[in-house]
Amino acid sequence: MGLKNLKILSLSRNNISSLDGVQAVGETLEELWMSYNNLTNLNGLESLTKLRVFYISHNRIRDWKDVDRIADRSSLNELVFAGNPLVEHLEEEDYFKLIAQRLPNIKKLDGEPIVRLDEK
Repeated sequence: MGLKNLKILSLSRNNISSLDGVQAVGETLEELWMSYNNLTNLNGLESLTKLRVFYISHNRIRDWKDVDRIADRSSLNELVFAGNPLVEHLEEEDYFKLIAQRLPNIKKLDGEPIVRLDEK
């Protein structure tokens, strides 16, 4: 396959409803841009072992279990998640706190740095 060294994949605004197929670049992909699609879950993301940046804003994620799927990604340090039904009703402070608790390695959320009490 010709994508064996792919590091950045931008598939935003493509009406995508599944992450099927990302496994093919699971060992090399570092950035995945999937904003403004129709994803309802993050099944398949587990295979992206080197993922550092994940843009998933404005999809249809409704369940915290999908956020928990990426919790063990120690390499993931930047996430854009705003605009998903899961967090639409939350105040920004609560939203940031809940994401930071579930994703202990995250350093930037929606373009803003995550500050943890133990880092002050």
